[in-house]
Amino acid sequence: MEPLVDTVIEDPRWEGFGLPDVATRACTAALVELGLPAQGFTLCLMGCDDAHIAQLNADFRGKPVPTNVLSWPSEERAAEFAGEVPDLPEAGPADDPEHLGDIAIAWETCAAEAEAAGKKMDAHVTHLVVHGLLHLLGYDHIDDMDATLMETTEARILETMGVSDPYS
Repeated sequence: MEPLVDTVIEDPRWEGFGLPDVATRACTAALVELGLPAQGFTLCLMGCDDAHIAQLNADFRGKPVPTNVLSWPSEERAAEFAGEVPDLPEAGPADDPEHLGDIAIAWETCAAEAEAAGKKMDAHVTHLVVHGLLHLLGYDHIDDMDATLMETTEARILETMGVSDPYS
């Protein structure tokens, strides 16, 4: 019973890392912790390099620099007021699951951040996949109250997976 994470590997380092398995575990844990079923949803996760994510960041956010993770929700799910939990989607049927959106994650930036923070790459990538999924579900961190909600939600999900709070 796992969410369907369609993983597209553009940088072969992600294949050796095992990105599909890490993504499936992270997404399953996040959905379950949020009270959503672990089936009935799909998303696409692309494992790429810094050059590609910098181009995506330039195209979609006007920031021509690499970043660790980007996300594109399939629809707007944000809460009406800052600090409120977003309107979570309903699962679709097995033959037509609800598509949540797309996530891209960059190898070099993730590896450099993990090393700089003294974290295992697996734990850091797990955090970033959860972070990206929460964006697809309507969470954000632009407003302080929304950031607090998103960070505490991430930490709670990661704790269920044995991953330390990335914000402490």
